[in-house]
Amino acid sequence: MNRLAIIVLNWNGSDDAIECIKSLTNQTLKPTIIIVDNNSSDNSVSVFEKYISTRKKKDVILIKNSANLGFAGGINTGLAYAKGRDFEYIGVLNPDAIADKEWCQSLVDELSSHPKCGITTGILQRRNSKTLDTTGDFYTTWGLPGPRNRDDPIKNAPNKTGEVFGATGGGAIYRAAMFDDIDMFDEDFFMYYEDVDLSFRAQLAGWKVRFTPKAIAYHKVGASSKKVPGLAVYNTFKNLPLVFIKNVPGKLFWYIGLRFFLTYWLIFASAFRHGNGWPAFKGILASIIRKPAAYHKRWSIQKNRKVSVNYIRSIIHDGPLPNQTGLLKFKRFFRIK
Repeated sequence: MNRLAIIVLNWNGSDDAIECIKSLTNQTLKPTIIIVDNNSSDNSVSVFEKYISTRKKKDVILIKNSANLGFAGGINTGLAYAKGRDFEYIGVLNPDAIADKEWCQSLVDELSSHPKCGITTGILQRRNSKTLDTTGDFYTTWGLPGPRNRDDPIKNAPNKTGEVFGATGGGAIYRAAMFDDIDMFDEDFFMYYEDVDLSFRAQLAGWKVRFTPKAIAYHKVGASSKKVPGLAVYNTFKNLPLVFIKNVPGKLFWYIGLRFFLTYWLIFASAFRHGNGWPAFKGILASIIRKPAAYHKRWSIQKNRKVSVNYIRSIIHDGPLPNQTGLLKFKRFFRIK
């Protein structure tokens, strides 16, 4: 069995992607690198083809999508390729990130040491900054996901390995066998929160998600979403309800649902005030269209759930995101035991 493949997804960003790829070729644990180009309109493909032609080792593969399938669909292209070639572990690293040389080894060591672990993640620092981008994902009792330690000083990064709720899709390694159990990324998301959805499904199916501070990468934040104005707002309002509908189990669906309904519309009001009302409204409409499919997926996900509702409650963050603490004034109306 092949051991490790890392997927690098590109859309009109070959300069950043080549930096990312070079950091992966310098790893102590050498991966096969799968570049998936999401139908770039610039010269990305020719840049990759030229780079691959200069390498003596056949350790970099280029797959060219005929359409932009978003993050979820693009990564799934690479996952399907890797799974078809029996890789034991399959990772994802954002094209605008670069990895320390021990990144692959540290994440694979964590996976191989914990047979019930399906996903590992590490520290993602901001490039040219002294702050953290994320050390994994969390999900809250208000139905909102968020990145752990976002904007914290690097010195405050967690220094111990352990279980977390979820892993960022910007830098993680997955056990290939897990995808046979829970399927791949949900392409209805296109981009944003598809990593939270995958981690939630993994947790529900009994797989653990672990963090190790030994795996460090450096991220140029927002390089993809800035290329299309309003994209982040649109996908946020489209995808937040899909995460909630598919994954929140049992009685938590109703308890968290009341909070989420309030939160969702308060965030919409905020988006409207800040001039983002139109992409937010389009995202709401897109979410409504996808809700029947989300409820259908929920039935299958919850039917195959292998952990208790109490366990899920124990790994959900009790409170809103740090930048939405104004929601705490409503907490007394929505008690969750």
